[in-house]
Amino acid sequence: MTTDTSAPVQPARGDDVPLRDRVTAPVHLELPETDGVEWRPATLDDLDALVSLHAALGRADHPNYLISREELEDELSHSWVDRAADTLVGFRRDGAAVAFGLVALSPGKETLVRSILWGGVHPELRGQGLGRQLLAWQEARALQQLATVDLALPGWIMLYADDRSQRTHRLAASAGFAPARYFTGLSRVLADPVPQLQLPDGVRIEPYRAERGAATLEAKNAAFRDHWGSQPMTAEQWESMLGLSVFRPDLSFLALAGDEVIGFLTSEVNEDDWAGQGFSSAYIPLVGVVREWRRKGIAPALLARAFSAFRDEGLERAVLDVDSDNPTGALGLYTGMGFVPETRETAFSKVF
Repeated sequence: MTTDTSAPVQPARGDDVPLRDRVTAPVHLELPETDGVEWRPATLDDLDALVSLHAALGRADHPNYLISREELEDELSHSWVDRAADTLVGFRRDGAAVAFGLVALSPGKETLVRSILWGGVHPELRGQGLGRQLLAWQEARALQQLATVDLALPGWIMLYADDRSQRTHRLAASAGFAPARYFTGLSRVLADPVPQLQLPDGVRIEPYRAERGAATLEAKNAAFRDHWGSQPMTAEQWESMLGLSVFRPDLSFLALAGDEVIGFLTSEVNEDDWAGQGFSSAYIPLVGVVREWRRKGIAPALLARAFSAFRDEGLERAVLDVDSDNPTGALGLYTGMGFVPETRETAFSKVF
């Protein structure tokens, strides 16, 4: 569960050497060696086993949100993911998946190239070296990915770890990954009063409509250009996110000046998360305002409109994640609108 209200100030390099010439990548990848575990790439036929594994990972590491079957299938089906090369699953002899690794080279490469590591080891098998070996495989695969890039851009290998999973923090540190950024999970009680806010003249808020999808994507990329690590989202990424069944266009809103999209708020409702959270909720993946319209009260007005809609839906809280050092002051905006910190996630990275 990540909110793209994050993005890095890109690290400067003093040369114009292509990334592929700055990275040393192994020719062959060493599979983990573990008694009783067979390793192979993931296929879509493995989804049931992977859903069970991720349910166990979620209960142990981040019980307030779970990865759904639909999300897993979506991640494994992206055009930029080569399942045969970019995934690895460990299966017990009884067919249960006990470890999973995905290495995704993000398609957006404007100022930065990112290879993101995702996965984990079943809690019952931790402490036996599987996580260390799986992470080594993932890092080696990420180096192979970075070594395919001809652009003279910084290259990052990244992974994220909830602060409730200190074992993952120790694993990342022992592999040489350094903390790069912190993301705070926030929630707001929707029964609290919703402020009445004034919009600038000529600006209105409307529910999201699919016909404004391309314009909203353009506004999203413009709004996040100065965020840490953020790269332009492709049409495929955008359509994938909005194509999930949890996306709620009726609870998502656009700020418009004439026909121009100048601000946006997207919402998801996933009832599977509610038991672990202890309340019903709507999750806000994205809130943004294009640079020339910031500091005019548009983001607070979008949030207020969403709060009212969530409350009318009978939901108890709004939740989101934010980069704690967001350059637009988003953390202060959200706490000022009644959100309180609940959790924290650390982004770890290696930079090339």
